[in-house]
Amino acid sequence: MTRTTFIPYRPKSILNKHKRADHWFWTRYSAYPYLGCQHGCQFCYCRERKYLPYENPNDFAHVIKVKQNAPELLRKALSRVPIDLLMTADYQPAERKFGLSRRMLEVCLDLGFPVFVLERNPSILRDLDLLQAINQRAPSVVAFSIISTPESPNYDRIRQMENLAPAPEKRFAAMQKFSQAGFLTGTCMMPILPGLCDDDANLEAVIRWTAEHGGQFILAGGLTLADQQRTYFFNILQERFPELLPNYQKLYPRGSYRAAGDWAPIARRIRELCEKYGIKDRMPRPVILGDKHALNKRIAERLANRTYSLELEKAPSHKVWGYRKASWAVDDLEQDIGLVYRMMGLKGLQSIPDIGISLSKEIEDLVNDFQK
Repeated sequence: MTRTTFIPYRPKSILNKHKRADHWFWTRYSAYPYLGCQHGCQFCYCRERKYLPYENPNDFAHVIKVKQNAPELLRKALSRVPIDLLMTADYQPAERKFGLSRRMLEVCLDLGFPVFVLERNPSILRDLDLLQAINQRAPSVVAFSIISTPESPNYDRIRQMENLAPAPEKRFAAMQKFSQAGFLTGTCMMPILPGLCDDDANLEAVIRWTAEHGGQFILAGGLTLADQQRTYFFNILQERFPELLPNYQKLYPRGSYRAAGDWAPIARRIRELCEKYGIKDRMPRPVILGDKHALNKRIAERLANRTYSLELEKAPSHKVWGYRKASWAVDDLEQDIGLVYRMMGLKGLQSIPDIGISLSKEIEDLVNDFQK
């Protein structure tokens, strides 16, 4: 095994700010203490050139850049922005040595920021006490990245792809502890690897295990490949599973980021299985009690979920984009949408950019439902 090299450095900034929350994780900000990951999952998109600060993608798992001043930078940055959900923390083995994730979470607790933590390592349980304190003050999420269970027909092959990541059984056990501690938790089934993870037996097993371990949602997504990560991943397939390579070359022709073909059938099957086991195929949006934009966020969430449903139904693109832009418009609204409606009625809703007559009536119903 290659020995890991740690390179401490002091970046000038750490917080990534987005114009609005994304419609998957509902995060507005992100900040991480390390570059590179010792887990070294072969499919990780972070080997793409725009994410990886190394010329050689093999260094991703063995050369870890450590942001020594991460907590100080985070405190300074968060003190200047509105409170919203922050994606942060990284419990790869380096955390045992440097402890930066915990110190960053302490900053979030001090400043009242909710967090979204996505993990492959059950060592996050070390900081359950701190995360509970954050969650009591600002509703947060701890999710686990899991793409198979021991019941999968391809379990051994998938585990090879996950390299040094702890076994999914341990991740599910950690999920159960977070669920019992009152957290919103679930599974990010990303990426679903063609020919390895997309069979019905594996999809159902992951969803059932999630429900059985207290998970409340599944977020599923396909593999993405770009530039040096594409070359790296194809080399891995050639070495380990050469019979899969021709299909991947067909699905991911050079210059293609996402797989060719129709993702909707898999997504619809995941939705059916989630309904069967009583969980969701979308993550509920955490909203802080007393947030003056709470109603806006709830309505934007409903519109975003409708957008996703329309995509699965293969609705016309203009209809899909109509809902998507309406969701963005409500999220961007500075005023409380309930106040806008009370003062001006449907005309007030129609004055919001990208809200037409039909959508204004739908939003009217949502406003009334939420304010009952």
